[in-house]
Amino acid sequence: MLEDNTDKKVIDTITKAEPIGPKNMLDILLICPCTGNTVAKLANGITDTPILMAFKSHIRNNKPVVIGISTNDGLGQNLKNIAELLNNKNTYFVPFNQDDCINKPKSLVCDYNEIIDTVKFALDNKQIQPIISLK
Repeated sequence: MLEDNTDKKVIDTITKAEPIGPKNMLDILLICPCTGNTVAKLANGITDTPILMAFKSHIRNNKPVVIGISTNDGLGQNLKNIAELLNNKNTYFVPFNQDDCINKPKSLVCDYNEIIDTVKFALDNKQIQPIISLK
């Protein structure tokens, strides 16, 4: 259905994602939801899925990537990976918060209502603020 509505083919293999950078195929890349596993791989340069290859290929062109975090370990072991990505040039985060601080005290989730505004800011090379949502 997505392919029918857009007249574009889904990029669903590492091989199909690799030309994103060399062919300058995108203005911006949105990774949402971005799990803790994906955050860790992004931060450490691992490219074993199509989205990870898309990131690696796209970022070579100094173009923005927006990340919408959704992980149960954002304030745990994955915090260092989030910090690494926050420090990367051209990597922007959708504002996020703890989604259930009592039952899942290390869990973070982006504010899905902020995606469009975050993308607009990122296209101007700016991080939307505040990055930590106060919900």
